[in-house]
Amino acid sequence: MAKPVRAAIGDQWITCMYCKGDLFRDRKVKLNSTGAEFMNLAWANESATGLICWHCGYVHLFANPEIDLYKVKKGEF
Repeated sequence: MAKPVRAAIGDQWITCMYCKGDLFRDRKVKLNSTGAEFMNLAWANESATGLICWHCGYVHLFANPEIDLYKVKKGEF
């Protein structure tokens, strides 16, 4: 099972837009475009960081490469 992270961009901590939770699972997400898919160039599409709320499951996508992820210790979740 994935371990939870907290996330920030600069000094702004990210919270879930739905439940206001601050723990997430993270993963890289491809932002596929129809043209690239059609030309078999999907590998060239831009990536985003997906944050999945640990509590409610709401998915947040961030294309900003400045997002920082912080591991959460076992006793904190």
